[in-house]
Amino acid sequence: MMASNGLLIIPGDLTDKRIVDLLETHVTTALAQSPRESCHAFDVSGLQREAVSFWAAWHGDDLLGVGALMDLGGGHGEVKSMHTAQSARGRGVGSAMVRHIVATARERGYRRLSLETGSMDYFAPARALYARHGFAECGPFEGYRLDPNSVFLTLAL
Repeated sequence: MMASNGLLIIPGDLTDKRIVDLLETHVTTALAQSPRESCHAFDVSGLQREAVSFWAAWHGDDLLGVGALMDLGGGHGEVKSMHTAQSARGRGVGSAMVRHIVATARERGYRRLSLETGSMDYFAPARALYARHGFAECGPFEGYRLDPNSVFLTLAL
């Protein structure tokens, strides 16, 4: 999918070192901000699950971000491992990836899309991004439990 700003969102190659490095940054940063038991970011092995679709956002040869959609069954999907490269923040990469994931979920007939993110200040921009795209707070879903370090969001499709 080509976004209006020249951003290309395509299936991500989990063997591409640039993607692996960005995912390692994502997981390392999440772990630095959250207690290990409250960190639910997927690494490369988590993204290789059959139920997960994974995309990378590119501008030319520059990797700007990643995102994934996990099929939870019953018409419910989960946004996983959304991360924008530090150098690309504020350029609409996250919004483009959210729009891509939501559009894919709708095409697949999902009725609901949910996600978990951190409650700490570091995650405030992510929570604001999802809120701008219509996600609202909800309770834990699909095996998550109440956790003061987590915020759960959902979007009816």
